[in-house]
Amino acid sequence: MKVKQQLKQLKPYQPGKPIEEVKREYQLETVIKLASNENPYGCSSLVQQAITAELAHLALYPDGYSRALREALAKHVGVNEKQLIFGNGSDEVVQIICRAFLQKGTNTVMATPTFPQYRHNAIIEGAEVREIPLRDGHHHLEGMLEAIDDDTRVVWICSPNNPTGTYVNDASLRAFLEKVPKHVLVVVDEAYYEYVQANDYPNTVSLLQQYENIMVLRTFSKAYGLAALRIGYGIGHEHMLQAMEPAREPFNTSRLAQVAALAALNDQTFIQQCVQKNKQGLNQFYSFCDQYGLRYYKSEGNFILIDFGFSGDEVFTYLLQRGIIVRSGCALGFPTAVRITVGSAEQNETIIRALTNMLKERREKLCEETF
Repeated sequence: MKVKQQLKQLKPYQPGKPIEEVKREYQLETVIKLASNENPYGCSSLVQQAITAELAHLALYPDGYSRALREALAKHVGVNEKQLIFGNGSDEVVQIICRAFLQKGTNTVMATPTFPQYRHNAIIEGAEVREIPLRDGHHHLEGMLEAIDDDTRVVWICSPNNPTGTYVNDASLRAFLEKVPKHVLVVVDEAYYEYVQANDYPNTVSLLQQYENIMVLRTFSKAYGLAALRIGYGIGHEHMLQAMEPAREPFNTSRLAQVAALAALNDQTFIQQCVQKNKQGLNQFYSFCDQYGLRYYKSEGNFILIDFGFSGDEVFTYLLQRGIIVRSGCALGFPTAVRITVGSAEQNETIIRALTNMLKERREKLCEETF
């Protein structure tokens, strides 16, 4: 048996270490996971009530149209209900886009480093991947424009970008869209949209009124705290989404995910509270970095990428041994950095204390070696 040739150049997605595995490996009672950009405050209490009520219906297939959620979300976002497509996480919407638009002989343009599933799914479809390096952590839009040709089908903009947390502002995105050929789909992945604080962040949904070739991705996994249930969505023009629909698997979002997302959507007070706490948490990390002269990017997400000036794997291991899970930048295209999810105030204090000790121990060791 022979699998697709292109699969041989890919590796399965490697998530952060599970909490239970770290507890066993290091014989720890308590572990803090700040590796996967999950919401440290969980989800709305309304979600638990909705799931409990839905448990009596697990023998029934879900609504393939997701009508109740679709109608509520369309109203919340401000679009027609047929301008939405749902996925098993926004990751699956990425996969659907690649299935629908990419094949051998086509190409797709994206930044690097960025969310890896754009590249992963494009390669599976046999498309050429054109990666344009970030400039000081930001999308190099001019470079991406230069990479577009007649065979380009999709351009990906991750904003806020994972793993840097940087964003493409309104003026830059509008200027970019004006220059992108009409046959090219521009996908703006806004997985961290709810956390954004920047005043010049674009209203991407309103851009649908002006541009036919734009699609916006969002998710319930991050701010809404439903990562375990896997539900995300895309917003685009009705005619385009209808053309893409055959690439979507039937019943691809579960009954539990649909009712949970609907309940979460109806509790915007919870979201606002989480966003405010996230802002305060980022300031904790900014103060730490400024105190120790560490380079970082101002983040519009619920995470921060910090450059320590030495191997990110070393930082990762030091923290792991002390019961704190983060993501090493070695796997993210930033070998001397780590990406840290913003946790609760207490969790942030714990990791900052550990990092402070690490820097002091490292400084003392260097001094000993010098003398």
